Amino acid sequence: MADSLICGDTQYRVSSVLNRDVKQFGKKFMFDSNEETCWNSDQGDCQWLILDFPQSVNVSELKVQFQGGFSAKTCRLEGTSNRDGDFTLISHFYPEDNNSLQISFIIFAAAVDRVKITFENSTDFFGRIIVYTLDILGEKSL
Repeated sequence: MADSLICGDTQYRVSSVLNRDVKQFGKKFMFDSNEETCWNSDQGDCQWLILDFPQSVNVSELKVQFQGGFSAKTCRLEGTSNRDGDFTLISHFYPEDNNSLQISFIIFAAAVDRVKITFENSTDFFGRIIVYTLDILGEKSL
């Protein structure tokens, strides 16, 4: 059974935060389980999120909830087993432009220590992305 791979020791970075207002729109709000808060990127193409896991993991699912009108049209999930290495494509996924929780199942055998989610383009004219919830499920590698 797949469990959430995001824990207190998972480190994460994002490409931008709207007006640099991390108190209101910071990255931590994607993982706080509060439906009232969100990460809001600043404008621009190819917004991204990088997660560094405390140990190697096998990714099997990605769950994301956008705000309709501010979702990505195309997303790319990449991973690496070397913290300083280049990312390798794991999967593309194509979210719908709505407010529902969306699940993408990933078929990928190799263990990774880091993942990068690139929101390649946005339904918003200015390229902003708004994410209320994001989770990565799978198993810890032995």
